Amino acid sequence: MDPTGTTDELPGIPAGPRGSVWRTTWRFMRDRKELIPRLHEQYGDTFSLQIMPGPRTFVVFSDPADVKEIFAADPAQFHAGEGNAILGPVMGENSVLLVDDAAHQRARKLLMPAFSGAPMRGYVPLVEAVAKAEVDSWDASRTLVTLDRMNAITLEIILRVVFGVTDPARLDALRPMVNRMVDIDAKMLLAWSYPRLAAVPPWRGYFRNQAAVDELLYAEIRERRAATDLDVRDDVLSRLLRVGGDDTAPLTDTELRDQLVTLLLAGHETTASALSWTLHELGRDPERHALATAAADEGDDAYLEACLKEAMRLHPVIDFVARTLQSEQVVGGRRLPRGVTVTPSIMLSHSREQSFADAHLFRPERFTAGEVAPNTWIPFGGGARRCLGAAFSLMEGTVVLREVLLRHTVHADRPAPNLLRNITNVPGDRAPLTLTPR
Repeated sequence: MDPTGTTDELPGIPAGPRGSVWRTTWRFMRDRKELIPRLHEQYGDTFSLQIMPGPRTFVVFSDPADVKEIFAADPAQFHAGEGNAILGPVMGENSVLLVDDAAHQRARKLLMPAFSGAPMRGYVPLVEAVAKAEVDSWDASRTLVTLDRMNAITLEIILRVVFGVTDPARLDALRPMVNRMVDIDAKMLLAWSYPRLAAVPPWRGYFRNQAAVDELLYAEIRERRAATDLDVRDDVLSRLLRVGGDDTAPLTDTELRDQLVTLLLAGHETTASALSWTLHELGRDPERHALATAAADEGDDAYLEACLKEAMRLHPVIDFVARTLQSEQVVGGRRLPRGVTVTPSIMLSHSREQSFADAHLFRPERFTAGEVAPNTWIPFGGGARRCLGAAFSLMEGTVVLREVLLRHTVHADRPAPNLLRNITNVPGDRAPLTLTPR
């Protein structure tokens, strides 16, 4: 202590629930929408959780200054891959979400060109074609089960635009198997932490299905490598097969499989859920619906994207980000030991009244009026680990939203409950909508 009576001692791990670790883990995996706000109300902007296996210590942050600090921190000391390790058994050890340090830099360098500039613009016509075909098939005499139909659109976009699959037989084989692959509940996640469960039902069936998907993906990769038109193909897989050389080795078949599955799991139901929440909110707000319809008619993609962003703010599809400390660090004024996982809460960040006035209201104009400050809207994470597919997701969502609103008016009768399905928050009632053809 210095002569003034102050001390340089910093607080450490903050308070948090200290009951059954298994019960906390189960609630964290099943109902974070209820758990995290309750803990925030009880403990404030920063609190801790003990999560199995381990247990591991999670420290949850939501103040924008703390979020900025974490995203700007040295990625060599704040490992995102280690924080996402639970996803390893399905995404694969080479996934860009699961690797750190030099391996992550290499993967990101090879993947990034496929999701920027001219390639992004080149994907738009195919996304439009898939969306038009789907929307034109809807029967307006029946209630639209929005989440199901958005999942169908985003899956088709991934299979055609990302995987580049064009063979009808392979598409027919992949669709149901991929749907099963992304259908993961809290119980299934246990096998990702305890691999021995994969040998018994129901986990055994899930991993057998995953093996069948892998077989088809490897067949597609082998055939694509041998394709005579590889140099002119515009899908993501073909672009990834062309990268590398000089000082960066090309992606191996195993690396390609892991990145494709990552793009599938990170970009399928996440975008479908964001679209479902957007249409649900427009269906409950005639004024915003009219503005969005006018935007679709006039080609005002900025307003349509704002609707999508606001739905993602109000209903965070992924609700937290994880970084595991590789050494003792001071974060948010706290001295935290090596091994702690710091977790900026997307859910809490998006609901802060200090950042978003009337945060409970759906108001897309926040994003067109320049009201959204940095490090407050963080659905894609931030820093060196910001989601590579962020621009693709927003483009895809905007295009699909436009195609729906050009053809239909939508109406929702009641608020949709939230359901934590695998790692994504989706409308628990699948967001039923009444359609009125325009």
